[in-house]
Order: sequence, then C-alpha cells, then structure tokens
Amino acid sequence: MDDYGKELLRTGIIEAKTGGKDSARRYLDRAIYMSSSFDVLAEAWYWMSEVVDDPAEKRKALENCLAHEMHHARARRSLAILDGKLKANEVINPDQLQAAPEGMRSSDAQRFMCPKCGGRMSFSPDGHGLVCEYCTRNQTLDSGTANEKDFIVAMATARGHGKPLQEQVFRCNGCGAEFILPPKQISVSCAYCNSPHVVSLEKTKDLLAPDGIIPHAFNQKQAVKLLINWVEGNQIKPEKQVELPRGLYLPLWTFDIGGSIEYTYEMEDVNRRNRKRGLQLGEMEPVRITSDYPIMEDDLPLPASKKPSAVFLKMIPTFDMKSIQPYDPRFLVDWPAEIYDVPMADASLDARSRVLAKFKRNLPSMTNQANIIRTSSANLLVESFKLNLLPVWMTELPFNGREHLVLINGQNGVVHSDLAEKVEEEDEKGGLLGFLADLLDD
Repeated sequence: MDDYGKELLRTGIIEAKTGGKDSARRYLDRAIYMSSSFDVLAEAWYWMSEVVDDPAEKRKALENCLAHEMHHARARRSLAILDGKLKANEVINPDQLQAAPEGMRSSDAQRFMCPKCGGRMSFSPDGHGLVCEYCTRNQTLDSGTANEKDFIVAMATARGHGKPLQEQVFRCNGCGAEFILPPKQISVSCAYCNSPHVVSLEKTKDLLAPDGIIPHAFNQKQAVKLLINWVEGNQIKPEKQVELPRGLYLPLWTFDIGGSIEYTYEMEDVNRRNRKRGLQLGEMEPVRITSDYPIMEDDLPLPASKKPSAVFLKMIPTFDMKSIQPYDPRFLVDWPAEIYDVPMADASLDARSRVLAKFKRNLPSMTNQANIIRTSSANLLVESFKLNLLPVWMTELPFNGREHLVLINGQNGVVHSDLAEKVEEEDEKGGLLGFLADLLDD
C-alpha cells in the first residue's frame, strides 16, 4: 500500500511541476488517502500547498505537512512567506549563491542625540540607559528576553550565508558629513560633530541584525584595576608600555539543536544460540541493533569573530547568558561593536559537529557501555539561533618577545589571555602599574 502511495505522490509531483494543478491535486489527494507513511504524507501535503491558490487552504496543507514532519524545511519556509516573516524575493538558490559585491556600500545608521538639549548621549556603564553629557537627561533602556530566529528561514536568504566584506559609507544626520566605517564595526562617532551612530543592520540585505546583548557593567578605570591585579597575580613583567584596555562588544552565535543521533551497537544475543559452522554449540553470536538517542542542546555558544576566538572561547562560559537582553542599538552608543565574520551557515555546521562529538564521547556511558560501532548525525537538526553581543575589554600584553591578547569580561571582570594561567618570573613584579597610574590617579 505504501509503494502505491509513493507512486501516486511521484505522479502528483510531476503534474505539479508541469503546471497540471487540477490533475496534481487529484493524485496528491489520493496519495494522502492511501498512504500510512509519515514521509509520504508530509511530502504530499507540501506539494498540495504548491497547487492550491486559496491562502487558507495553503496554510492548512502546510500545517498538515509539519504535523507529519515538524522539521520539513520547505514547508517551514513557505509558511514563513505566508506569515510575512520572509519575502519570496529574498529566497536564494543554494546552487547559485551570489558572490559578495566589491567596493563600498551605503548603509543606514541611527544618530543618538539628547531630545532635550541636542547634546551627545553616552551609554552609562551600569547597563541601564543613556545619559546626556550636558543636561544629564536619562533615557532608560527596557530589559526583557532576546528572541531566537528560525534557522530554516534565515538559511533561505543570503543573510544566513554572508559575511561583511565591504566598507560601509554613512551620511551623518547631524552635520551632513560622509564617513567610512570599517567592515568589522557597527558603531562609530562622527569625526566632525562627535554624534554617535549605530548601523541599522536589519535594513541591510546581506547581514543579520543582533538579537541579544549583555550591556557593559563597568568603566575603563575599573578595567585597568582588574588588569593590574591579574598581571601582578600571575607575576608578569611587561616588556614595554601596555595600551589601556579598549571596551567593545564581540559577536557570539548561540544555537538550539534538537533531533536525535542514530547509532548502531553490537550485543550478544542471549535468546538464540549460534549454530553456524565453525563455532562451538552454545557460543553466542553478536547482533547489531540500530537505535537513536534524543538530543536537546540549548544555546550552544560559538564565537562569531575569528580574530580573538581562541581567548574568547575560553571566556564564554564565564558570562551569565541568562542576563542577555533584547538588542537595542542604543546600547552601542559610545561603544564600538564588531560585526560577525563567521557566517551563520558556517557556524551552524560547526555547532552540529560539536554536538555530535560530545554525544559520541558520552554515548557509551548513556547506553550501559554498549559497543557502539557507528553513529550518524543525519537526524540532528538546528532549530533556531541568536546573534548576541558580549561586552569585553581588550588589550595586548608585551611579554616573552611578543604581544599577548588579553580580554576582560565586561560583565563580571574575569580575565583571560593566550598566556598560561601562571607565569613564573624571577625578576620583581613590575611595569604595568606605572604605565597605567595616570588613569588610576584621575
């Protein structure tokens, strides 16, 4: 019966592709009636949505498709178009991805000035709002929970595959001057009138806008104190002057991954004796059994910037991810922020591979030490994702003949670097406090 259902489905798809909608509906309707296979039913309902014109009927067909296969990518994409979450003209052909255009692009940016006196607004490093530098007017930023984006919808567009390769050209809303923002930065102050601008990424066609942010919690002077304590605690003597820590936001992908990992294991069959030639009567024959293990990985983090990724990766577990707030461009006023240079599509492949590797290591202990001989990630699915901005203070420490990257967690002050945790130094501690004393004495 299922074979007959597959044949009806195949004929219905051919009719749909050749424009015979009425004939296709008859074959697909019959396939739905005759088949008991979830795969056939899901595909039949999807193609039914392609040959009906009424939006209500199309929605019903897509919902029936997803009821039989909740991860049906084309159905989720079609439903997103129907709901207005995705524009049909943004859907790309995966076999014909366009190359990134060369040169500079014009981008929209918001300007943040005090609505009362017209003065410059700065983000207060307490995570609560903006403060005017002249009339001290406060502008509170609302808190909440950052929303996740649908992975299938994003993958259907160029945004899911692209990364910024161009410089961006802005026109200042204050004085009219045009200026260039480096491709890995999304906030800057005008060189003439000093008004802060933040890129409106949601208005560009090739970049995903951030979804969440952890605001900076302390200022540069406190960052300097943390750096001094860390340097002296590790007995490091810098070889030349250390630059003041620079506050910025670094991008981070987080992925929700579900589905299951299919695995095959061997076990002895205690219910039957092997009577094959060459084996003694009573010996057990190993049998292979295929099963699957359900997976639910929430907010798996991956750096979205390549340059500080090794040190940043060590620092990620020190952030309180539950405190991520919905992204608001006002958080970036007076703070530089990097754009991601690892495309979401590439990061999602890395996320799947990390989950598979983790569960491959743990599967034996989770399956009573079964002798696992094969695993498959075919049913491992990325369900949703977020692009977050995390606060850090960054500087370089000249030591042992080279510059070592040092990052300070802008939320809680934890310090990480590409140095060993403890550096043995026979000479007296020195250098850094003198280099940074001017700031501490302010």
